[in-house]
Amino acid sequence: MNVVYFAWVRERIGLPQETVKTDAATVNDLIAELSEREERYAAAFADISALRVALDQELSDFDAPLDGVREVAFFPPMTGG
Repeated sequence: MNVVYFAWVRERIGLPQETVKTDAATVNDLIAELSEREERYAAAFADISALRVALDQELSDFDAPLDGVREVAFFPPMTGG
């Protein structure tokens, strides 16, 4: 699965995107797996209330299943203007 990072999430992790092999059932499970990798991932996902997630380019919830998902994107909330 392709995992994409935007804004400060990308800055903390140091990558714009990566291909991840995972057995995670939900977005929360994926976050837990990534957070265990290295401190930079743990720092990026330390406060998921400050994050939004999109699955295959559609906004989703963190408890959403990942079965069949090709792309997960993490980003901070967007503001209008």
